[in-house]
Amino acid sequence: MYGYMGKMLRINLSDRSVKVEELDLKMAQKYLGSRGLGVKIMMDEVPVNVDPLSEENKMIIATGALTGAPVPTSGRFMVITKSPLTGTIAIANSGGYWGPNFKATGHDAIIFEGKANKPVYIYIEDDKIEIKDAEEYWGMTVSEFTGAMENQYEKSKVLCIGPAGEKLSLMAAIMNDEDRAAGRGGVGAVMGSKNLKGIVVKGSKKVQLFDEERTKNVSKEKIKILREDPVAGEGLPSYGSAVLVNIMNESGVLPVRNFQKSYTDNADLISGETMTEKHLVRKHPCFRCPIACGRVIKLADGSVVGGPEYESIWSYGADCDVYDYDAINEANRLCNDYGLDTISAGATIACAMELYEKGYIKDEEIEEDNLSLNWGDEKAVVGWTKKMALKEGFGAKLTEGSYRLAESYGVAELSMSVKKQEIAAYDPRGVQGHGITYAVNNRGGCHIKGYMISPEILGYPEKLDRFSLEGKAEYAMVFHDLTAVIDAIGLCVFSTFGLGLPDYVDMYNVVCGDIYNDESLLQAGERIWNLEKLFNLREGIDSSHDKLPKRLLEEPVANGPSKGHVHHLDQLLPEYYSIRGWDENGIPKEETLDKLGLEEYKKYLALAK
Repeated sequence: MYGYMGKMLRINLSDRSVKVEELDLKMAQKYLGSRGLGVKIMMDEVPVNVDPLSEENKMIIATGALTGAPVPTSGRFMVITKSPLTGTIAIANSGGYWGPNFKATGHDAIIFEGKANKPVYIYIEDDKIEIKDAEEYWGMTVSEFTGAMENQYEKSKVLCIGPAGEKLSLMAAIMNDEDRAAGRGGVGAVMGSKNLKGIVVKGSKKVQLFDEERTKNVSKEKIKILREDPVAGEGLPSYGSAVLVNIMNESGVLPVRNFQKSYTDNADLISGETMTEKHLVRKHPCFRCPIACGRVIKLADGSVVGGPEYESIWSYGADCDVYDYDAINEANRLCNDYGLDTISAGATIACAMELYEKGYIKDEEIEEDNLSLNWGDEKAVVGWTKKMALKEGFGAKLTEGSYRLAESYGVAELSMSVKKQEIAAYDPRGVQGHGITYAVNNRGGCHIKGYMISPEILGYPEKLDRFSLEGKAEYAMVFHDLTAVIDAIGLCVFSTFGLGLPDYVDMYNVVCGDIYNDESLLQAGERIWNLEKLFNLREGIDSSHDKLPKRLLEEPVANGPSKGHVHHLDQLLPEYYSIRGWDENGIPKEETLDKLGLEEYKKYLALAK
């Protein structure tokens, strides 16, 4: 069992049973682990059209084959379930130290079933697995619960939900290590629906390596590549992901005021350079990460907390027309402590601000909250965040996400979302390939499961004309499949700033055995992407959901370097379907499933049609 630990936990919260199951090694290798393994289990075990917040939905927390192995960026794990926000597959990734420490208990994954009759948490120390009462901890913030567990269990690592997950917010995140988030799709609400407060882990086992000497040499080689790369070795370590603020603004793809604009003269006020100069305390790397993009920052009151990522800075900053770092940092802290997805939370406030600006939301609806919805109101973005987490006042409406909010006023098109999930900090009118990633993404609006910003803005692996359509559909498909590989083996997508497909083949093979080559590993990513697509099709998420907000297709960018452009999804989408081996309705062809070894799932094609 090189790479893999060989065991999975199945915990039924309804009857409090715990089973240890042998991992099917061939199946694990076929789907790589983590994201692929979790989607496979969801397809095989969860009923069609299950209510995401019902006992029948399952939640899988899974590590990758390389999670915890001595290779760079091996701190990642994945939460896989059905999303209550989108109705699609939910695949939420997180880093930090919890994943490797869970794997060190000797398990590759946990399958959660049912619902506890009262709040519980799980304690796992190697082979000891306990379901413990959590009633006294229900209602605690993430930092409070984490502190309580770390005091009780020395040298443990803690994963949990905050009040937002307990209250079933559709944008609730699952937090680990206090400020790391499996953030998107409302996975925290699924955990809350099961009355599961947290999972505390403490492990002593090591990942067994296929070739220890080769692993050392390969790891040194990949670390050297990353450290010599201008983004992975300089930009991200120096300024964190916030280094992107000025870069995106200067390209005219930094969305402002709910995507009404794509450039602002105020970007430098919320840039990575400004954060480093005025707020940074230290870097905050994940497990075995030479990039160290995480930040620890100082708040206005002097407290020291985890700092915001680029997307969080954007959602609470430019998207709401706020350029006060103290407000952004405080809103980010609240999201971490209450367990909210920063992208959906900030973007929903921005949508509400536009609804208010246009007269859809009336003063009387928010007067009891004593908060405004005016653009640029620093106090408002902080205040609404707490009300969203606790479902207080108008915050109870906001916490359902921007799509449901805008739809309730008859203007769903003012939600900048795909499949009801808010898209992130890049205006696709100025990056045509990235727009494909938003439109077809299996988990709804998502920037990271195929980061076309790399070639279109940053020049990785080559610089593409960001306005051109030529070759973008195929390029996007490769990025989607490669990212599925990286997620599934348990590494960080930021490692692509320097590393390419052959590097991931090297790392997988020295840890797990000489199993894959470049072609077959990329095809494993294609297998995962298509399996996710099949899950969505059986849940009724068809090609009519592969779209972008009307504004991005019809309203040219109003200002900045991308001025005058719209996104040309109508031209790119048919090409994407074709090169994927899907029909014109976005349904995988039978021969495509045959090629990928997914024959057993052909039964779902009839449901899709």
